[in-house]
Order: sequence, then structure tokens, then C-alpha cells
Amino acid sequence: MDLSSLHSKEVVQRAAGLLRKIAPDEKLRFLHVCGTHENTITRYGIRSMLPESIEVVAGPGCPVCVTSTSAIDQAIEIAEKYATVYTYGDMFTVPGSNGSLKDARAGGAGVKVVYSVSDAVGLAEESGAPSTFFSIGFETTAPTTASAVLSGVPDNLSFITSHRLIPPALMALLKSGRIELDGLICPGHVSTIIGTEPYRFLVEDFGIPVAVSGFEPLDVIISLIDLVKQQQEGSPRVYNEYTRSVRPEGNRVALEMMEEVFEVCDEEWRGIGSLPASGLRLGEGYSHLDAVERFDLEEKPSLDMPAGCRCSEVLLGSVQPTDCPLFSSGCSPDNPVGPCMVSSEGTCKIWFQYGGRRDY
Repeated sequence: MDLSSLHSKEVVQRAAGLLRKIAPDEKLRFLHVCGTHENTITRYGIRSMLPESIEVVAGPGCPVCVTSTSAIDQAIEIAEKYATVYTYGDMFTVPGSNGSLKDARAGGAGVKVVYSVSDAVGLAEESGAPSTFFSIGFETTAPTTASAVLSGVPDNLSFITSHRLIPPALMALLKSGRIELDGLICPGHVSTIIGTEPYRFLVEDFGIPVAVSGFEPLDVIISLIDLVKQQQEGSPRVYNEYTRSVRPEGNRVALEMMEEVFEVCDEEWRGIGSLPASGLRLGEGYSHLDAVERFDLEEKPSLDMPAGCRCSEVLLGSVQPTDCPLFSSGCSPDNPVGPCMVSSEGTCKIWFQYGGRRDY
């Protein structure tokens, strides 16, 4: 494919016209689980280009948004009592059960924002003081943490690991009946690591059409066209639209590093609950790097969203951000109530920033 066509307004509009032409009369509800996809869809006004019969909703595709209050509270406790906590910028302002890491730093706790785990390793080496990296994210970021661990980290550095896995979470949510969909747009970044095969259960066990999509407007529309065709043909499959970056087998080197360092565990997804086999924790050979064990922290209860906040429903695609009474009034990026308004991948923040915009 000529990559310039991915940005061509004329090509995108022509593809959207084809989608409208083949769209059925009956309603089809497609879900995606990626903050970058939501950014593309909202920023470029793709929903305004869709036929009335096709709905595209955002699911739990924001790792910051689903990080449990328990993990945030543990990071705050470490920063206040034991060590300097290094964290990503998005995680810095997410509210826990009683404030954020930003609030903790304002109160004198040791918290520093970094861009990568390698930054945390370097700063820990320089300081020589007790240090903890708050490691979050989906399968996309877990390999970077694993690589750092395998390369060797200073003895004064420990980790709070709060990584989550997309396919097991989808399986659990579908089995529970908490999400309803006629097709799934799978995340491109995650898929560059895990490949396309882990989504096959969606087709074989649930009969759900799948499209692994890139992030340009044309990528998304081509993926929607294929999902519609799969529905019309009655033959669901895993379609890889993002062939320029995703291979069926994924990135074997990254996967092997993850398998070496981590072990799969049940994990709490904020606003959703505990989902089986949907998280990663440090494996037995690396448990000495676990900050919770190192500082002998008690497991803290994980709380849901703040009162009045509908972020948990937004994460499941049950409501849109504008259905929340706090949206843009009591809750904004400058004064977030729930995590969906904090992260650049949060649906509420994306809607606040780009809502109503139409570039195509």
C-alpha cells in the first residue's frame, strides 16, 4: 500500500462511501479496545462518516484507566515512606482511593515522572537510594520492563508491576455477558507483540468477526468494511489489516522475554473487577524485585470509580462519555474525577479534546 493514501482525505471519503453502500439495515455494534484507535476515530470524525446502522464504541483499551486503586495506593505508600517512585506522566495524576501520586509529591513524597523504564534504571543507579518503578501497560510495554530486568537492574530498584493482558480480559468479559458486540477491532500495538493467533478464540468460541487494525483513518474504515463483510458472509475470521506491522506469530523475542520474567495472574481491572489470568506479575526467579514484597506492604482494597463517575460504564462501552453528568463540568483534564479523563488514551479525555471535530 502507498502509505500516503492512509492520510488522503479523498481516499478516506471514498472508503467511507463504500462502507455506507454495503452497510446492512440491521444495527451492527463494533467494539475496539485501544486508546489510539479512539483517538483516530474521534479526532477525525469517523463516527460522523458512518451509516446509521453501524455503531463503534470504545472498550477497556486504556491501561492507565484500568490500573487498580490498590496499585496506585501502594505506589503512594512507597513514595511517602520507603523509596522514590518513578512513574509515567499519565499515571502521575490518576486518582487512587485518597489522592494521586501528584498529590503525594505535593505533600513531600518522592515521586518523579519518567518516559521509560530505562530512565528509571539510570536514575536509580545515579542516586543509589531506594527506588521503585511503577510499571503499567498492556502487552505493548511489558517487554520493555522484562528486557530491563533481564539486562540487570541496580539492587536499590524494585518494581510495582501492573501489566494487563487483552485477550484473557476479552474472554472473561464475553463469558460474563458484560460486553455486547457484533465485531471487534483489535489493537495494533498490542498485536505487534502477540500476533493475531491469540484472537482466534473470538471466532471459534464466540463467532465474532475480528479485524486487527492500524491507526490511520483509512486503516479503521477498511477494518470496518471487512467486519461488515464478515457479518454478511456469515463467516467470521481474524482479518489482519495491519500487515505492515503485525505478523501472525507476533514478536517472538518480546514474548520470550515476557515469559521468562513474568507469570500470569488474576488481575483487578478498575471499574470492571477481577478478571482471571489477565495480568502479569514478576515470576519466582525475579520476585526479589517486587516492591510489595520488599517493603512488606499490605494488600489494599481496590475501590471502584468515585461517586457520580461513569468511567466503569465507559470502559465497557455501555455509555458514551457525554452520558456522564460530570463530563466537562465537574470532570475535566485539569480536574479529573475518574481515570478516563486523565490518560491520553482515556476515552473521556479524547472526547473532551476532540469531541465534535471533523477533519474528513
